[in-house]
Amino acid sequence: MPQVGRSLGLRGAVNARDLGGYRTTDGRVLRAGTALRSDGLNHVTVDDLISLRALGLRRVVDFRSLDEVREAGPDRLPGLPAAEFARDLPAGAEVTLEPATADGVTLHHLPVFARDFDIYVTLRDALADRSPETQHALLGDGRAAAMMTGLYRWFVTDPVARERFATVLRLLAAPDGPPLLFHCSAGKDRTGWAAALLLTALGVDRETVLADYLLTNERSAPVVGRVMDDFGTRGLMREPELLLPVFRAEPGYLAAAFGEVEAGWSDFGAFWRDGLGLDDDVLAGLRANLLDGSGSRP
Repeated sequence: MPQVGRSLGLRGAVNARDLGGYRTTDGRVLRAGTALRSDGLNHVTVDDLISLRALGLRRVVDFRSLDEVREAGPDRLPGLPAAEFARDLPAGAEVTLEPATADGVTLHHLPVFARDFDIYVTLRDALADRSPETQHALLGDGRAAAMMTGLYRWFVTDPVARERFATVLRLLAAPDGPPLLFHCSAGKDRTGWAAALLLTALGVDRETVLADYLLTNERSAPVVGRVMDDFGTRGLMREPELLLPVFRAEPGYLAAAFGEVEAGWSDFGAFWRDGLGLDDDVLAGLRANLLDGSGSRP
């Protein structure tokens, strides 16, 4: 049985993992080492770079906004100096940078940025103002969870967001697409929805799609725990637990996105065609590139 959810073992990206091993409803298995998901690659170590090189990546997709890239730093990739990709970043998080290529790895910047549900800005504002009352007003009484739910709905309702997610699927379906790694900052929300779309399109059942999504909580738990303790110890927050709805993957978030799909389209196939603008050729490319075995039906 193929190992499912295999960690890539990166010290600087603890949520990096292989989507290989998941089984489709028609009996095929997602091929290891072809589609990978991760948190940000801005803190990877020298040893991590060696591991990344060994993956033979052809493409990396970064969903982070330009503000996130400026603040946290650009991806570090084998053969691609961070400073080169970071140079002259234009103002405005909606801008898409041209792909940068080195050592056979192409970095695609596809920012998925929701001005009305900007979790990054909300957290920055909450931490900048150390007033417990202000922090509670921003995040407490269900506000953080409501913001997250709204974000996941926006993934589906916003046409630009849909196009960015569709682009990743097109890249994975291209003959020269995989191995491909896609990521955001935590590897949880934008990355989680992209993975859910991919697995669903390939025919993985919803229960398994949810299990992959929730695996983030296990992989990121040590980092989240350290951050929560640090915020409390340094006096940045009196109630660091207010951040848990933002830091955790919750079943209700993913359900909200799928709920929007069901509300706007008759089924996932209609969403694939009319919502994402994808066709049968893209689906055939994904299945050819990513799946082992012939399956039980054509």
